[in-house]
Amino acid sequence: MDLDFFELIYNHPLLKKEDYQEIRKAHTKIEFQQGSMLLEIGKIAREFYIIEKGLFRSFLYDYNCNETTTEFYCSNEILIESLSLFQRTSSKENFQAITDAVVWKIEYETFQQLLQTVEGFREWGRTWATSQIFSLKQRSINVLTINATDRYLDLIKERPQIIKQSPLKYIASYLGITDTSLSRIRKEIATS
Repeated sequence: MDLDFFELIYNHPLLKKEDYQEIRKAHTKIEFQQGSMLLEIGKIAREFYIIEKGLFRSFLYDYNCNETTTEFYCSNEILIESLSLFQRTSSKENFQAITDAVVWKIEYETFQQLLQTVEGFREWGRTWATSQIFSLKQRSINVLTINATDRYLDLIKERPQIIKQSPLKYIASYLGITDTSLSRIRKEIATS
């Protein structure tokens, strides 16, 4: 993979070309088959991934033991279980490949070394973490203030890879609705 991919993912004005070369060397390419588990509930995350190609999801089981998709991870995004990785605690979620995929793995210890030695990387990390907090807050607000049809339309517009590659049952659980409700929404959109 050329450096452009790493520049896209780790985009920050303080990072220089030579920094991106160091960052690239810190990653290992891995391929996953559809259905593969990257991390399971109860295990501690020891790395995170940047996705070159493919679609992943995180999911857990609610208080009624229903499987619920909590997030999707698309190409050119970071797949990370932040709480487990940085707090060194057991994961509360499973992470699974929805499609065959190609990712670049970086181990926790290697990531920490880059944070200590590459100033621009530290700044990228702060910026990325802040944006993730804002995104999570916005998603929480949207679930409570926007109806399911509009949330589905937003997903189509903002992350079409999910609509194209994910089974509908995962999308429905992510939106907080039943499969039947999602089918009705899709039918209404198709006829309008």
